[in-house]
Amino acid sequence: MNQRERRIYLIHALTEELPEYKRIRIPDEDSGQQKLLRTLLNVRPPYPASPEFLEVQDAYLSERVRERGITDARSLKASAGNDRVFLWQGDITTLKCDAVVNAANSALLGCFQPCHSCIDNIIHSFSGVQLRIKCNEIMLAQGHRERTGTAKITPGYNLPCRYVIHTVGPIISGKLQNKDCALLASCYRSCLELAAAKGVQSLAFCCISTGVFHFPQKKAAEIAIETVMQFLDKNQSLRQVIFDVYTDEDLLIYSRLLENRRLHY
Repeated sequence: MNQRERRIYLIHALTEELPEYKRIRIPDEDSGQQKLLRTLLNVRPPYPASPEFLEVQDAYLSERVRERGITDARSLKASAGNDRVFLWQGDITTLKCDAVVNAANSALLGCFQPCHSCIDNIIHSFSGVQLRIKCNEIMLAQGHRERTGTAKITPGYNLPCRYVIHTVGPIISGKLQNKDCALLASCYRSCLELAAAKGVQSLAFCCISTGVFHFPQKKAAEIAIETVMQFLDKNQSLRQVIFDVYTDEDLLIYSRLLENRRLHY
């Protein structure tokens, strides 16, 4: 199968599982088909998947990852103040490292909103249906929603990383409270501890809680950097911690904070 044939196969298989989409028209152009396939993957419940479906899906997503380009974490340049801390601007789903952090919600099943721009949606879209299935197994065994400030680890499946570490950040709906800051620090600490316990040596953090959860960006970056630095002072197993930013604003915030820290130490 070529990519178009794989895509059409997956769309037909998914519409068979999702009756409400059974009569939907499949666009002729590749971009429309890609959007439709992502929509179907986003809304698919964590049903078991057949070996045949997974084989085609994995071949399709592996090629999509290759098409989008992969950045090897080993090629990144360390910050001036700490040779184990890195700052990188890019799409975390294209980063080849041991583990990436996903800013999840308390259901831990990924974002069900079709083609949403949040990192939770993007990670699940390019990892494949196995990720939601695995997260559902974890949640069923746990028996309750994921608590803010904790973390869980899964394979990365079709992503370039080996693992995804899922953490639920605080949601800010009014004035920022001290407890919100403590919970965000706990997110970073929980991810670091879980990564170290799993033998992870390179870990990439997204900007937890600063998107739809509305945590102020500068304060979040301060907490992230301070928590990571404190952990690295005590733990030698992690060799590379990457702050992955997506926007120019976050890049500027992290650059300034890391430079200020270098000048003061």
